Amino acid sequence: MKKSAISRRSFLEQLSLSTVAVLGAGPLSAFAISQQTDRKLGVALAGLGKYSSRQLGPALKETKWCQLMGVVTGSKEKGEQWSKEYGFPVKNIYSYDTMAQLADNKDIDIVYVVTPNGLHAQHAIAAAKAGKHVICEKPMANTVAECDAIIAACKAAKVKLSIGYRLHFDPYHKELMRLAKEKDFGAFTTMTGDRGFIMQTKVWRADKKLAGGGPLMDLGIYIIHGACMTANGVAPVAVTAQEHPKTKPEMFTDVEEGINWTMEFPGGATCTAQTSYQHSADKFRAEGPKGFIEFKEHAFTYRGMVVETSRGPLNFTPPNQQALQMDDFANCILTNRNTIIPGELGRRDLVIIEGIYKAAATGKRVEIKV
Repeated sequence: MKKSAISRRSFLEQLSLSTVAVLGAGPLSAFAISQQTDRKLGVALAGLGKYSSRQLGPALKETKWCQLMGVVTGSKEKGEQWSKEYGFPVKNIYSYDTMAQLADNKDIDIVYVVTPNGLHAQHAIAAAKAGKHVICEKPMANTVAECDAIIAACKAAKVKLSIGYRLHFDPYHKELMRLAKEKDFGAFTTMTGDRGFIMQTKVWRADKKLAGGGPLMDLGIYIIHGACMTANGVAPVAVTAQEHPKTKPEMFTDVEEGINWTMEFPGGATCTAQTSYQHSADKFRAEGPKGFIEFKEHAFTYRGMVVETSRGPLNFTPPNQQALQMDDFANCILTNRNTIIPGELGRRDLVIIEGIYKAAATGKRVEIKV
């Protein structure tokens, strides 16, 4: 993509002198990067599972402001395969034990942490200490305390932190947020959500140490985040919840198999939701006094969304959500602006999740304080 280098140069030349002065203070600022060489920002993927191989890697072939320049993996052979496919040097292959050495690699500006949830804090903190900007996949970590540790590490290292909430760049969800802000249908008062799939064999997502919990962490977080979008970015004030009876206790030994919960928002709005590893669903609906928006199918997926409103169906051309997400973060670094999906959003959602688990365990209404 030769033209991207030219457009990037023009873009940087348009930055104001005052902005450049601010940028010059950071170790990986846009000004410093532009002095090194005229290039895109380099991304290293930490974790080469399905999401990296099927979504993030291909998306990085479409990005304008960043490109894949390295990987962090437990498999040297897999790293070499990625090096061959994406054209980065084998010296940019790291193990999880050698992440500190990223500090000496000028090819890499951003580390995208895509390991299991229980490892996010360890790897995000290691990337920050190496002076790299961090994207952390959702859920941000297993606990609020781990979220706090990631945020603190990034602040101490003066690097930017973003969470992988790709749906902020999806046109259907952007329309949901617009409706919430402009109140075309009035303030949304009633929300419902359902997300699940049938887990056939036990994988890391059913291991509490690695996943932090069951489908609430993996799937329910989408409904939680979507409901907060629908509430115009406001968090719930309280939750109630009930875990589903386990039909496969041998598989779900230390995590829930399914769970129902209700979120109460300021002003009286509610979201009633469920998630499960024993049924298939991907739906979300929000209704106000003047209309509704309903994600009837594939509500939180990459493409194929079927969305109806009280005014008729929505029809947008689906973009590459991950490419837009990563390009936006690169642009945040280049212009020294704040990301719209910062670590604080990831932390907020873990506060809500911890409240839901507490409500399910105690049978009581739990107040949420973010």
